[in-house]
Amino acid sequence: MQTGRGRLSLAGKLALLVGADVVVTAVAAAVVVRVLPRPSLVFLVATAAGLAFAMWSLGAALASATRTLQALTDGVRGFRDQDFSLRLSVRRTDELGELVRLYNEMGDALRAERHDLFQRELMLDTVLQGAPVAITLAGPTGRVVYANRAARELLGAGHRLEGRAFTEIVELCPPEMREALAGGGDALFTVGRDGEEETYRTARRTFHLNTQRHSLYLAERLTPELRRREVEVWKKAIRVMSHELNNSLAPIRSLVNSARQVVSRPEHAHRLEDIFSTIEERATHLSDFLEGYARFARLPRPRKEPVAWTEFLERVRTLCPYRLEGAPPEDPACFDPAQLQQALINLLKNAYEAGSDPGEIVVSVHRTADGGAALQVGDRGRGMEEDVMSRALLPFYSSKPSGTGLGLPLCKEILEAHGGGLRLQNRPGGGLIVTCWLPPV
Repeated sequence: MQTGRGRLSLAGKLALLVGADVVVTAVAAAVVVRVLPRPSLVFLVATAAGLAFAMWSLGAALASATRTLQALTDGVRGFRDQDFSLRLSVRRTDELGELVRLYNEMGDALRAERHDLFQRELMLDTVLQGAPVAITLAGPTGRVVYANRAARELLGAGHRLEGRAFTEIVELCPPEMREALAGGGDALFTVGRDGEEETYRTARRTFHLNTQRHSLYLAERLTPELRRREVEVWKKAIRVMSHELNNSLAPIRSLVNSARQVVSRPEHAHRLEDIFSTIEERATHLSDFLEGYARFARLPRPRKEPVAWTEFLERVRTLCPYRLEGAPPEDPACFDPAQLQQALINLLKNAYEAGSDPGEIVVSVHRTADGGAALQVGDRGRGMEEDVMSRALLPFYSSKPSGTGLGLPLCKEILEAHGGGLRLQNRPGGGLIVTCWLPPV
């Protein structure tokens, strides 16, 4: 039986061995019958000769096949251990030879594929290591399986993070960053670092890798970008102020000129009242417009005093209704009640303007691990897109058509003047959570 051109199959080789054994047995019988005419002796001798030849020929034939199968077994074990370097040089023309050829081809393909994967992983690792975003991947046990250079600098003071529990690493971070990384979704917050205020954006994503749940943590330093955008915002604010001043001063000049003409013509004196009313209306509008900007620029130093949380929250609730979640701390906090009330009212107004149902606007206060306090305002409004969130704390930036862009920056200034900070975070299920940090007393 031929397996191909010039190739003899294993079945063909076995048939040849059987045929040769029959011939040897017949020849042995023919030789013995001349010497020993007794049939029983002829049968025994011929059978013994046939069995001996069969054992010898099968042993010789199977030895090569056994060596080939053993080599294939060793090669497959190497595949199991991710070793694709073993190649077989057995030269056979039967099915085992075809199997050896397929094994070598598969080994070449797997080795080339692993080389391509290694090159891709090397390229990806090079890109990730050079990325300014801190990237940390935690496995199903909560231990870090990958961290790039930015993550080591931000979370581990330059030390290796792989193999360490992510919760232990986070415990060494500032409370604002610890809370942001522990929570779900995206967050934006400001934290003091090396004597300066730094703004970060964090994100957490979960996915399954090899059927096991992994968590990906991202932390991006936004301070340089925010400073660049802040310059652009200030330029825009100057343009807006110039435009608004011109819009108010131009009609005032025109009305003053009209008033002069009316004075010179007593018959038109009845028009003076309308002229003066219009001038007063434009001047009041201009004064209110400038006052909004001035409030942001002249925020006074906070006058801290002991304040009971329950009484403070009740006073604010009479001005802007909300739902209190949980019991506030019994121990008083130390802050400027007027300034913090202004910040809380701004946040509540933002929650209403975001389209949240009033019954879904909640306020809560809890103690932080360092002994400070965290005042949170949550809503079920539209939330914030990533681009809006990255600019939300910039002065004069607003996603609202009639917004001044001073609400959140003013809240941030108030909290930072108290030694605390502000964090924005999209709320799971929709909406936004704003966290106001106050330092320990």
